[in-house]
Amino acid sequence: MRIYAIAAMLLLMGAAPAPEPRWEPIFDGKSLDGWTPKITGRALGEDPLHMFIVQDGAIRVSHAQYKHFDGEFGHLFWKAPLGAYRIRFEYRLFGTSLPGIKSWQATNSGLMFHAQPPETIRRDQDFPVSLEMQLLATPRPTEEPSGNVCTPGTTVLFEGKRDPRHCILASGSPLPAGRWTRAELEVLPSGDVTHYIDGKAVLRYSAIELDPEDADAKPLIAAAGGALQLTRGYIALQGEGHPIEFRNIELQRLD
Repeated sequence: MRIYAIAAMLLLMGAAPAPEPRWEPIFDGKSLDGWTPKITGRALGEDPLHMFIVQDGAIRVSHAQYKHFDGEFGHLFWKAPLGAYRIRFEYRLFGTSLPGIKSWQATNSGLMFHAQPPETIRRDQDFPVSLEMQLLATPRPTEEPSGNVCTPGTTVLFEGKRDPRHCILASGSPLPAGRWTRAELEVLPSGDVTHYIDGKAVLRYSAIELDPEDADAKPLIAAAGGALQLTRGYIALQGEGHPIEFRNIELQRLD
């Protein structure tokens, strides 16, 4: 009788809420297992100068074997495409930029997401078609906040309209280089996206689309039968000529 009573109580109360999706580490702190580099001018998987290494429990974008920046933008791709999810991590920009960078590359890196499959990136393509949660620190020529969005080959809906700007600034304050900073990206099933820096929401937008005017996006649009909506893709850690470290990278799947 007691079992029936408990069952009846559960029916009256309604179904129990679904448990919160678990956070899973996607970097083991020791190796680059599950991650693949794509460096401009090189084939997928080639990293002869060790731009991406593991040191002291962090993924480091290292330029120790580079003397000069000659367009070697680097992206380290995680193995699986994602749709709706949250990703959180800590990052630290440090050291000095390589000689030869452009001014906007100084103290600059990012997390690329909803990116095209890495095997579809041209050998000499600088950036995957994607969105970038831009990670900045000072000093740099223009003191901008961290957590901006940049849109190589894509567009977003911001403040109620489709925004043509390549980069949209977040609401936070500039952060100094050398400190570990917490970042989180939330991509909901609705298509709403939020950037968080140190636990604070600094940017919101939605309705990600491929840009029909972008040369690298055009073949992706053709492959999708003309559809512009972008609902999933790959994540990648970026190297733009300035050292950065990433640690405690965790993923929470929402779909």
